[in-house]
Amino acid sequence: QVQLVESGGGLVHPGGSLRLSCAASGSIFSIYAMGWYRQAPGKQRELVAAITTGGSTNYADSVKGRFTISRDNAKNTVYLQMNSLKPEDTAVYYCNAGTYYGGSYFPGHWGQGTHVTVSS
Repeated sequence: QVQLVESGGGLVHPGGSLRLSCAASGSIFSIYAMGWYRQAPGKQRELVAAITTGGSTNYADSVKGRFTISRDNAKNTVYLQMNSLKPEDTAVYYCNAGTYYGGSYFPGHWGQGTHVTVSS
């Protein structure tokens, strides 16, 4: 069982940047594909970005070119660098430890979430 703790959320102006971090413990971090999801009020949770055990990445169209997911296996941490933030990026962001199969990401263990608010 892996435990995930997110940090780095907060309030930012449109056009600003934030970096989210997700620290993992309790299991072998490197065996998991990792993903970042978000859920805005009244909307379904959606996959924003994912990274395979080998470091390949995938992004939702809405964040391509603005967000970057990365991982540091030595630190058991996955990051989400978010640039050029827009009000529509406002959501609770969740870290996930899962698997890739057939080119698709399948969620597994969840973190508790961190709030991101983009507002002037």
